[in-house]
Amino acid sequence: MRKVRTLWMTLFLLAPGLALAQQQDFSKVQVKIAKVAGSVYLLQGAGGNIAASVGDDGILLVDTEYAPLGGKILAALASVAPGKQVKYVINTHYHGDHTNGNVFFGSCGAVIIAEENLRKRLADGSAGGSGGSMKMQSPPQPAAALPVITYKNEMSIYFNGEEIRVTHFPAAHTDGDSVIYFTKSNVVHMGDIFVRYGLPFSDIVAGGSIQGMIAACDKVSETLPADVKVIPGHGDLATMDDVRAYTKMLNDTMAVAQKALAEGKTVEQMKQENILAPWQDKAQGFVKADTFIDELYYSLTGSNAKALKM
Repeated sequence: MRKVRTLWMTLFLLAPGLALAQQQDFSKVQVKIAKVAGSVYLLQGAGGNIAASVGDDGILLVDTEYAPLGGKILAALASVAPGKQVKYVINTHYHGDHTNGNVFFGSCGAVIIAEENLRKRLADGSAGGSGGSMKMQSPPQPAAALPVITYKNEMSIYFNGEEIRVTHFPAAHTDGDSVIYFTKSNVVHMGDIFVRYGLPFSDIVAGGSIQGMIAACDKVSETLPADVKVIPGHGDLATMDDVRAYTKMLNDTMAVAQKALAEGKTVEQMKQENILAPWQDKAQGFVKADTFIDELYYSLTGSNAKALKM
């Protein structure tokens, strides 16, 4: 069962469009669109959540889901913005369920923007995984899928009458995460730094860490307005209270793993003792308890060298 789960996670996160299309019938996927606030809409289909800024300047997307859904995404956008073109795409991180549609929108002329580490991982291909038994490999992506504008720490885009702030949070979900804040609409897209499917996935092999996810969530909570509307990487629209509850869960599970480490326990002993039993309800989704224990352990020890030998 663990091997089956690992394969499913690999396909979900990193599979290229053509291979994934053979695994999933995208003709049955419906892309839903709903207004969030101001100029910002939320689109949900088969991958990570998409944010869309819609206005006189055109359309800016945050993430692109999967290439086979490109036409359906355009149709959903046309229902609220007929005749408007997608001018820009910002990627929150490199995983395929958020970037595989880049090739579709890039081929249509959209300018793709991302943190510089993300471009490297898309261009060169990338290993990924929990740092333990769950390992993945994504292939290099075609030129049309690659960001043509990259940044290092932060940048602003002025589009549809508002400043859109793009901030890099290192060593969080990956080493190339961006959080995007629509300042006038008061909406933030957090990518997979914040998700609502239970225990989160931090791609340890691709430079992620639970500490980095906590730091990113804390920074967002401290600096953005209390009433900001939060678009998670996956799941329904959220509030800052949801982000704080999620951050507390990360801190609490980290403390349990840290205590086990201080007692000299190995990662396998932590799994055998089910140290995450109090959070069993969170372990019913995408990420299971053993995988999250890997993430905690390798975040704390930094010893993911064996996971890099794939």
